[in-house]
Amino acid sequence: MKQVAKATNPISSLQRLKHLSEKELFREYSLNKDIEIRNELVNRYLYIAEILSKKYINKGIDYEDIYQVASLGLIYAIERFDIGKGFEFSSFATPTIIGEIKKHFRDKGWSIRVPRRIQELSKRVNAAKITLQQNLQKTPMIKDIAEYLECTEEEVMEAMEASQVYTPKSLDLTYDNDGEDKDIQLLDLIGETDKSFDVIENKDFLEKAIEKLNEVEKKVLKDRFFTQKTQMQVADELQVSQMTISRMEKKIIEKFRKELNRSYD
Repeated sequence: MKQVAKATNPISSLQRLKHLSEKELFREYSLNKDIEIRNELVNRYLYIAEILSKKYINKGIDYEDIYQVASLGLIYAIERFDIGKGFEFSSFATPTIIGEIKKHFRDKGWSIRVPRRIQELSKRVNAAKITLQQNLQKTPMIKDIAEYLECTEEEVMEAMEASQVYTPKSLDLTYDNDGEDKDIQLLDLIGETDKSFDVIENKDFLEKAIEKLNEVEKKVLKDRFFTQKTQMQVADELQVSQMTISRMEKKIIEKFRKELNRSYD
């Protein structure tokens, strides 16, 4: 009997964790640092690491490596998160994960893998520019370089663009700020607001708002706004009037509006 109890305890423990809210999981983890609780939190919030990792695809480092770094950043965020401060975990985790990804890029030098043939052609293009400038007594055009190297103009342009990655600029590079006391860093001049922040926060908001709906309201929401059913179709399935469905929609929207206002308080 004891052996059976030991075998079933881990299963019942995992089932119990599945039914706990995120806040309850964080409270328990802050008390006992149970690895099973952390694993459950990682599984619930792994989508954040996935969304942020995809923003860095084709930036010179394999997606799998970025995703691994982002997942590690998620674990760091879980370890450091203090639920008592009243912040949403997604708002706390996002900058933490992005920081780890950027740190990984800095460690890798922001280098881009260039095919060997392009590397070799780039060297020949640079040498050809020097030779042709001396011979022509002017800056050679792409057409001149292509004819000299017996290759296409497209290949010359590709090699010239690739050569730019051999001397990448540091993000810490500073520029004079027109007499202002504080200089501007290159990091502050590039990039744009990451829309992933809004995607993550909206996903968290929707999940929490939907949890507060009853089963009939959830069905109406899903059928009307996700599967694009008409009010009449939903009314027929629930055996109620179309007016009832219309009123339920307004009620659901009002619940969402109240929940949204509460999140800003």
